[in-house]
Amino acid sequence: MSQSISPEELKALIEQTYKVEEEYVALRQSYNHLQSTIEQVIEFLPNAIWIVEADGSIFLQNSQAKELGSLFETLRFDERDYEVNFDDRSYLIKSAHHNEKELLSATDITDQKRKENLATMGQMAAHLSHEIRNPIGSIALLASTLIKRVIPENRPIVEEIQKSLYRIERIIKATLMFSKGISAQKTPLRWWQIREALMSSIGYYSYSKTIEFVFPEDDFTLNGDLDLLTMLFSNFVFNAIDAIELDEEDEGKIEIIYAYRNGKHSFEIYDTGIAIENKKWLFEAFKSTKERGNGLGLVLSKKIALAHGGDIEVCEGDKKGFRITLS
Repeated sequence: MSQSISPEELKALIEQTYKVEEEYVALRQSYNHLQSTIEQVIEFLPNAIWIVEADGSIFLQNSQAKELGSLFETLRFDERDYEVNFDDRSYLIKSAHHNEKELLSATDITDQKRKENLATMGQMAAHLSHEIRNPIGSIALLASTLIKRVIPENRPIVEEIQKSLYRIERIIKATLMFSKGISAQKTPLRWWQIREALMSSIGYYSYSKTIEFVFPEDDFTLNGDLDLLTMLFSNFVFNAIDAIELDEEDEGKIEIIYAYRNGKHSFEIYDTGIAIENKKWLFEAFKSTKERGNGLGLVLSKKIALAHGGDIEVCEGDKKGFRITLS
């Protein structure tokens, strides 16, 4: 026979039920608040964060992690700390296990590794350049002596030797300049000084096609370092020559257009050679799409332009070219 519940017991049971429900709601709110706090914390972090369930599903992730969804699919859960290359970037992957969940983080270390690699490559290149510089200087001196004594039929051979030596000397100079840094010794210059030095440099550069050079005829004054500005312009002209050499046409044209705008000297350099293959490598040291390139020409040119209060950018339009600005 069942025992009946008194009104007082029923009231106490109902009150207890309400109390349990209130505690559950409070606990639920506390849990939601805690989860919201965790979401805010991981969103504030600069690296990609994933919190993963035991079955491999994502429990929580920040916006950086969402952008790297394809990277997450390649991660390994059996390793704690390792590096991975993904989409031309380098990432440091770290993981930790807690309460049946896996915490994964991906930190972009591309710039750090690039600086480390550049420092190492720069030191090696500078050391080699120092070792090569003395014997190359001796060979250049012997070649200049030989060209005065050689019979006319053999003169073109010695001239080609001199042109090859000039190329090596430019590479050595660029390498040492890259490792030491740019220091511009500015003085008032006339454009004709740069133009004559540029034409002299072109005379030492080897090419087989007929190329028309159109440079500004009007003279003007600017403040700058003659040697550095000659290197800047010759780098672009030599790149243009190489591009024309690779083109199917038998002739080519390199044109420099000058203007003075908003207190800046503006030079636009165009050529009719092959198109730029990979724009993201243009100002990346030791990366070049040319067989004869060392990947330093445009990097140093940009540094020279910056040292003269200017910059370099690609000209967007029908013609292939670059815009150089100088103060």
